[in-house]
Amino acid sequence: MPECIICNNSKHNHLYKGIVQCSNCGHVFANMNLTDEELQDIYRKNYFFGDEYSNYIADKISIQKNFQRRLEVLQKFIDIERHNSLLEIGCAYGFFLELAKRRFKVAIGLDISEDSIRYARNVLGVDAYQSDFLKYDFSDQIFDVVCMWDTIEHLRDPHLYIEKLSFMIPKDGLIALTTGDIDSLIARIQRDRWRMIHPPTHIHYFSRRTISLLLNKYGFEPIQNRYCGFFRSIDNVAYNLFVLRQRRPKLYKIIQRSGLGRIDFYLNLYDIMFVIARKR
Repeated sequence: MPECIICNNSKHNHLYKGIVQCSNCGHVFANMNLTDEELQDIYRKNYFFGDEYSNYIADKISIQKNFQRRLEVLQKFIDIERHNSLLEIGCAYGFFLELAKRRFKVAIGLDISEDSIRYARNVLGVDAYQSDFLKYDFSDQIFDVVCMWDTIEHLRDPHLYIEKLSFMIPKDGLIALTTGDIDSLIARIQRDRWRMIHPPTHIHYFSRRTISLLLNKYGFEPIQNRYCGFFRSIDNVAYNLFVLRQRRPKLYKIIQRSGLGRIDFYLNLYDIMFVIARKR
């Protein structure tokens, strides 16, 4: 049984099938140990076109609406004289970087997905690289702001990411991230049916308490932790509901033929945390 990434405790309680909870600090995670090759295989092109999304690129407008809102919130904590360089870990197809490069002098992204990085660089013209963050040599480069949008739950070793960032972010620099709250009302009601629980893509399940413990452990002080909503296209919702969950693709085809798929709407289920933390 692996040690808890937050408190290093090796004793855990069974929570759901394949999911355990640390008996000491309460952190929840999938009981699995994926190799680098297995992780790489998950996030190939079909992850964004069939496995997790119907068509990630087609949802660009909705996705960028979410990123624009996050950027607007983040800017409230940014000192325009101090925070000039940004790193996004898990940048996917570069939709956030395309917005961020208008605000920051330096905006760089990393992702392990080869197809997404090719699109980000060749189509959007953003500064993105295919690499595992833990293996990437930044030399002495520092970043004033680091973003991980819906990423930290996918990482096998998120504590190692935060630890490395603690050496790359200067005093008063910021980490901004979004991730599910395993202690939210809807997560507690739905239990193992909560939409965020689907290993092996989601490995770690944080609460407000455990994400704060992790950040504090490596010298970051949370200065915001609030729930945020999302714009979602009807196509995205229908695909997740009728294809991925209910296995009723004919109903999804009806939505596609209706032409309503690209319409989006905003929804906040109060189970996704938007956390900003400052380096002490």
